[in-house]
This record gives sequence, C-alpha cells and structure tokens, in this order.
Amino acid sequence: MLIYLQLFLTFLKIGAVSFGGGYAMIPLIQDEVISNGWLNSEQILNFIAVSESTPGPIAINMSTFVGSSQAGILGAICATLGVIMPSFVIILIVASVIKGLLKFAGVKAFIDGLRPVVVGLILGTAITIIMQVVFAFENIQISTISIDYKAVIIFAIVAGISIFTKKKTKKAISPILLIIISAVLGLILYGLL
Repeated sequence: MLIYLQLFLTFLKIGAVSFGGGYAMIPLIQDEVISNGWLNSEQILNFIAVSESTPGPIAINMSTFVGSSQAGILGAICATLGVIMPSFVIILIVASVIKGLLKFAGVKAFIDGLRPVVVGLILGTAITIIMQVVFAFENIQISTISIDYKAVIIFAIVAGISIFTKKKTKKAISPILLIIISAVLGLILYGLL
C-alpha cells in the first residue's frame, strides 16, 4: 500500500512543479525515479524512447510506465493520476479566470519568465539524452566517455533523411516514419536481424 501512495505523491509533486509540458518534466521524473531507486539511467532512457514512440503525452506515458514497473496496473494508475491531477485542477481554475488575469502585468511577466526556463529544461533534457545515448556519458568524469558509433550512425541517417526530405518536398517527414526508420536501423546495426 505504501508504494501506491509513494508513486502518487511523487508524481503529484512532479505534476505540481512542472511547467512547459512533458519534455520539461523529464529531468524531474528522471531525478525522482533515480533518487527513489525505482530505475537506473539506462532504464529511464528506454522508458523515454518507448514513451516518445507511443501515443499520448510523454510525461503521462512515462509516469504510467514507471508506476507499472514498480507496482503493476494499480501503480500505473496511481502515478498517472498523480502527474495529471495538478494540471487538471490548475487548468480548470485558469480557464475560469483567464480573461481577467491576462490584463495584469504581473501575470504576463510571470508567463514571459517561464518561457526561457521551459526552453532551458527541454534543451537540457535533449543534451542529457544525447550524452547518455551517443557518448555513454553518465557523470562528469571525462574518462567515462565512449562513443556509441551505431547510435551516431542512426542519428546521422535519420537527421539526413529528415533534412533531405524537407529540402526536396518542402514538407517535414512524418515523425512516425522517422521512428520506424530508426527502429529498423537499430535492429540492423545492433545485430538483431
């Protein structure tokens, strides 16, 4: 029973202090999950990959996966409810008073101040994921850096396809197709086919 409450309260805290959507929540989720000893860095990266490639918001998917890994279906429900409850309540309140609030300079300043933080959190998450996946970088010690050439090749091919398609057709390639291409390349390069 304690694990259900712990999952709910942990993800409630994450949901209550996160601004900027799911990608901005990733560092908070990673920190909380590792500090609670629920998952290690490699498992979190796997959960991020699965969460990103499944339908739905990434933070909700991650909370569901973490909850499920720790306490089954009920754990998934507790973690998911915890992460969505603050946003749900805040949106209900904001939606009822938004027109009146936007006329205040303090509210506008608060929202303007959040934008750089959100960009920083998303950029920090992207850099962390790249460092962990491509360079197997776990901590500050330089001696622990090693390049995963297969990950670099997959990244380069997918980025190249995306850029080439955008230049040729003037339209972005479907992210779903890029995920499928990445998965096939992963199967080929990591020797499962």
